[in-house]
Amino acid sequence: MLQEKLESLVSNNNLVLPEINGEIPHGDMPGDKVEIGEDHIAKANTVIKALVPMMAEQAKAEGKKKMVIAVCGGSGVGKSETASLLSYYFNQNGIGSYTMSGDNYPRRIPMYNDAERLRIYRYEGLQQMLKDGVYTEERFAQLREWQKANEDADKKHVEENAWMESYVKGGRKGLEGYLGTPNETNFAEVEGILSQFKAGKDKIYLKRMGREETELWYSEIDFSEIEVLIIEWTHGNSDYFDGVDFPVLLNSTPEETLAHRRARNRDGAVDSGFTTTVLEIEQELLKKQAHKAKVIVSKQNELLDWDSFKKLMNV
Repeated sequence: MLQEKLESLVSNNNLVLPEINGEIPHGDMPGDKVEIGEDHIAKANTVIKALVPMMAEQAKAEGKKKMVIAVCGGSGVGKSETASLLSYYFNQNGIGSYTMSGDNYPRRIPMYNDAERLRIYRYEGLQQMLKDGVYTEERFAQLREWQKANEDADKKHVEENAWMESYVKGGRKGLEGYLGTPNETNFAEVEGILSQFKAGKDKIYLKRMGREETELWYSEIDFSEIEVLIIEWTHGNSDYFDGVDFPVLLNSTPEETLAHRRARNRDGAVDSGFTTTVLEIEQELLKKQAHKAKVIVSKQNELLDWDSFKKLMNV
């Protein structure tokens, strides 16, 4: 029984954190590459030590036999790696666990979703220009050249062309109404899976999504021995679905996120203006949802309480 297992780990102080000597099972996103480093291990150790006592307390108070953990955060914080480690740790401590990727549940495959994001940005940008009375055919001719070069979200153009402020403002507003909403993601499907899991259904079909039109299918997963379901997902703490017992936020400041993405690019190039806008909006969503997180860990692997988080993130 989950309650007894968790209480034993807490009362006997016998939580095992085994050494990682090679590959371990990871999330179910097709083609996902999980490369675990020492920083991921340190972060997972911090998270599970904080989680287990909370889980034991909730299991005792509510008699829960199944629990859901969501590992969320922005780009480059190590969601996949940390979630995989947590699941591995639970399994090694006799608590059946499965790692599920929330990235399998957008309404469109990646290339179509990327295209829809860009379509919305550009359409709403033009609409804002019309609304503000700054649209002309001559300006659109210039804008179209920037669009062809994928530079139409670059803020340097705003500095040099005041009318571009309307375009950028409208495009961002359009994205804010799409990113991380039910228009982009099927949150109801995710909630349905969590409901089946908590109801004790032994076998559940989970969605798989690759990058091609024919790469969308379902796999039947045996949950009969699974007591803890871990979702790794940027939107794991969203207000658009229910069923998560313990949201875990792997936090990263905008400066840390930018530094990570610069370091990951071999030529040191900064992201495009459009990608930067998407990341900024996702970061704002994470900040708005952070008050619900049961565990918050900084990039430096420090546990943050709510006041510390607010100070760090200027909430």
